[in-house]
Amino acid sequence: MFKHTVLTVTALLVILAMLVGCASPAAPAPAAPEAAPVEEAAPAEAPAEAAPTEAPAEAAAAGKLILATTTSTADSGLLDAILPDFRQRFNAEVDVIAVGTGQSLEIGSKGDADVVLVHSRKGEDQFVADGNAKERFDVMYNDFIVVGPVDDPAGVASMALAKDAYQAIADAEAPFASRGDNSGTHVKELAIWASIPFTPTTEMGWYNALGQGMGDTLVFSNEAGAYTLTDRGTYLSMRDVLPNLAILVGGENLAENQDPILLNPYGVLAVNPDVHPNVNAALAAQFVEWLTSVEVQQMIGEYGVETFGQPLFYPSSAQWQASQ
Repeated sequence: MFKHTVLTVTALLVILAMLVGCASPAAPAPAAPEAAPVEEAAPAEAPAEAAPTEAPAEAAAAGKLILATTTSTADSGLLDAILPDFRQRFNAEVDVIAVGTGQSLEIGSKGDADVVLVHSRKGEDQFVADGNAKERFDVMYNDFIVVGPVDDPAGVASMALAKDAYQAIADAEAPFASRGDNSGTHVKELAIWASIPFTPTTEMGWYNALGQGMGDTLVFSNEAGAYTLTDRGTYLSMRDVLPNLAILVGGENLAENQDPILLNPYGVLAVNPDVHPNVNAALAAQFVEWLTSVEVQQMIGEYGVETFGQPLFYPSSAQWQASQ
């Protein structure tokens, strides 16, 4: 019995060993796949710059315009009334240098302005003759008047001619305020003195050469009780702050002015780019064309009518004249 059991166990062990030997060895676990290298992203392309919108022809010369002009165009408020239209229409800045006509022409002759708007025909013609501009264009006109103290110590109120009033002022040695700044108004004043003929000087005591613009000269005259020559436009625009002054020669409007020497024309001149290549010639040419156009001339002729009952300036460009 025991022998039979041992044989049975031995046989079972042999069979088990054979089974283990025949079994396939376990396959090794597959290695984790190596991570594929991450490709560095190419830098994103900058978005294409939008093509600029094509500007209208009128705005083609957009930029900055430097305008040298007499103080009367600024002091009267005219430039404030009309320049916004130019700025908007041409998408341009306008830097205004408001000084006397002589200084304006000097600035232009150095190429430090693109265009000048002044009122001294002799100086303007010389500016062209010197090559600083190719041409002068009529823009507008108003007139000069003699203003002075309401009590009129020199007794000039009944006089039609400025030269007669000047003679009376000199005879009375009444205070006189000269701009003394080589402006168009100063040049006109000197021409009237020369027509007497008489040459006043500051040594005379009653003659004051201020070296100031029109507005400041009127304020001085109002405070000092002095006579002075002024363009009508600036005087009318400041009349409310000049209670001690009255119009004594030249009448209440241009039609009443009997003295032809007191006519006051204005001209515009684009600075010559052949002589001064740094100027903004394209924008200056557009300014001249704009200023002398019928539309803007109409604006000039209407300025002041509602407030003062008369224009401060009268249009006179060739385009305006042709349209009438």
